[in-house]
Amino acid sequence: MSGQDTKAEAARTSVSFEFFPPRTPEMEENLWRAIRRLEPLRPEFVSVTYGAGGSTRERTHATVKRIVQETTLAPAAHLTCVGASRDEVNEVIRSYWEAGVRHIVALRGDMPELGATYRPHPEGYQSTPELVAGIRKIADFQVSVSAYPEGHPESPSFEADIELLRRKVDAGATRAITQFAFDTERHARFLEAVRKAGIDVPVIPGIMPTTNFRGTKRMAERCGASIPKWLDDYYIGLDDDLETRKLIAAYVAAEQVNRLRAYGFDRFHFYTLNQADLTFAICHVIGLRPERVAAPVA
Repeated sequence: MSGQDTKAEAARTSVSFEFFPPRTPEMEENLWRAIRRLEPLRPEFVSVTYGAGGSTRERTHATVKRIVQETTLAPAAHLTCVGASRDEVNEVIRSYWEAGVRHIVALRGDMPELGATYRPHPEGYQSTPELVAGIRKIADFQVSVSAYPEGHPESPSFEADIELLRRKVDAGATRAITQFAFDTERHARFLEAVRKAGIDVPVIPGIMPTTNFRGTKRMAERCGASIPKWLDDYYIGLDDDLETRKLIAAYVAAEQVNRLRAYGFDRFHFYTLNQADLTFAICHVIGLRPERVAAPVA
């Protein structure tokens, strides 16, 4: 690809970044280094995750509100149905709006016990479409929802996944962010199925760094994503070689973005795992360049 082609692709490319909230003072320091490192890339938005069962709810809220107050970034707060009543969730939604947050990532969420069957709170939102509708009744938020190119592990069929996404969009969702999938053609087939079903919101591929390949494989097993043999082969013999794994992870992610661009995708959501330098390097390779960041308006 020529330099001019790279610039043209970059001009059409939008990125967003996902962070997880800190559990310790050291992790908080690392998170804010990551946020400051990536802020000059001018992402469309940045999101902050919830732990299983809403276990990081307060830290997520605090992080999102600090992003509003101290940066130029547009934060999106994760919100789940798990472990809270409808009134409690609605209170969180209103507090976000009052704090200046205008974007929520609405998710069903997972139970705190690993592998436990999902059980909605008896007085809570019973499903993601209900949660989306509740958010939109309270205020005019952008609402992102999840999508699964390889199918959700609890879904009875691929068709059921598509129908659930339709219900989320009918309830008011404004974009879908996909679970990571390393087989790029699955993203293309998924988008084709989504459009054929008449769902017209943006579908944004989720890009997962593979530096901690053992961890990536564990996540893939839990969420129903496949690991291609070619990717597994890349990491053979590198368990104790972090620096080489970082280089491979950057290469894999940048190549995936370029292949997805060839299928017509132009927006990408990076699951950063708070790894600022790796995410910055990937964005640099795909043609994004930092801009000077102005101080946030007080």
